Amino acid sequence: MTRPRPVTGATRVVGVIGSPVRHSLSPAIHNAAFAAAGLDWLMVAFEVVPGAAPAALAGMRAFGIAGLAVTMPHKDAIAAAVDTLDPAAAALGTANTVVMQPDGRLAGYSTDGAGFLASLHDAGVDPRDLKVAVLGAGGAARSVIDSLARSGAGRIAIVNRSADRAAVAAALAGDVGVVGDSSDIAAADLVINATSIGMGTAHAPCDLALIHPQHIVADLVYHPLETTLLAAARAAGATVVDGLGMLVHQAAIQQHLWTGVWPDPIAMRAAAEHELAARSG
Repeated sequence: MTRPRPVTGATRVVGVIGSPVRHSLSPAIHNAAFAAAGLDWLMVAFEVVPGAAPAALAGMRAFGIAGLAVTMPHKDAIAAAVDTLDPAAAALGTANTVVMQPDGRLAGYSTDGAGFLASLHDAGVDPRDLKVAVLGAGGAARSVIDSLARSGAGRIAIVNRSADRAAVAAALAGDVGVVGDSSDIAAADLVINATSIGMGTAHAPCDLALIHPQHIVADLVYHPLETTLLAAARAAGATVVDGLGMLVHQAAIQQHLWTGVWPDPIAMRAAAEHELAARSG
């Protein structure tokens, strides 16, 4: 791996805020990319207790922190407290990225959906006109639904235990969004697990018998990298897209927003895989 630059008085600082935040892969991913690009930038993690997001923004201004990555539970509060929002963040009411503008205003962005689309692109998948089944209706699901609708997906069925939450999520997709069920999984071109089911467990978010060779199956879970769902999809001959691609690409978009430089996603993924292996070991 590229060695990090020494920290100096000129080093630009960005942070990741959350609670808890010690598990975040963001520092490893971003610092590897800064080093690979030869940028005198550094990411550090800040534990910010629930309810303190506005204070964190005030601290960002006071210390001249150039940007923030935002994780749970602060995405909604940050979106409500920044000065401007990009279209995705405004539609979702959440922001996972904050950029300090030259005039001191704070701009909020949502990069998760665009990161997911980039991970599909890596796998040679164009979602335009595809029938999609999204499993889950939480924040990650809503980011994916919004991005898929903007990219021209033909039909987006939301499969969730709560029909009411599914309806709210489906509304983000406009006319192509519907509340779905297991039949929509079988009929889909693209199946996406946007729940946490499979994270650290052998459980799957749907009946694995529904998966067939014509499917494209994406899982937003990245620990383990090959979930039970992806293993079954691979065994069935389906195309699989792991969750680390979305994490890396949304981080690449964040870094471009902060620095104006596109980072190397290969370096970012290598850093993420190294960190995950170290934790598993």
